[in-house]
Amino acid sequence: MTDTFTTRTIDVTTGSAETVHDLTSACAGFLRETARGRDGLLNVFTPHATAGLAVIETGAGSDDDLLEALRSLLPADDRWRHRHGSPGHGRDHVLPALVPPHATLPVVGGELALGTWQSVVLVDTNRDNPRRTARLSFLA
Repeated sequence: MTDTFTTRTIDVTTGSAETVHDLTSACAGFLRETARGRDGLLNVFTPHATAGLAVIETGAGSDDDLLEALRSLLPADDRWRHRHGSPGHGRDHVLPALVPPHATLPVVGGELALGTWQSVVLVDTNRDNPRRTARLSFLA
């Protein structure tokens, strides 16, 4: 089974501010080591109740636009029943319903088959947790 399924956990430092953290190069590096020219699927999963994964364009303002949209949809105020942590932290627990904690992506010839402007990103609005993990799993 080791020839058809390989998995690894990576550590991600997101800091103390809302962030969109690009995982694309980590995913590509993992596939270089594990896919070895094969076709398959890459599953990316973050085991956190307050973070999610997305496939978006980065570097042209879309990452900031995503955070702004989330602030609009999920304001950090006192409306949330889940109240521990920073003010408005309850919204961080709703985030994975909108930005899921997983993404499954095609791998062709050992490389991530993303569109020209697409990147795989970890979305973290929880300022209380500066360290995250992501599990990368390749299935051939």
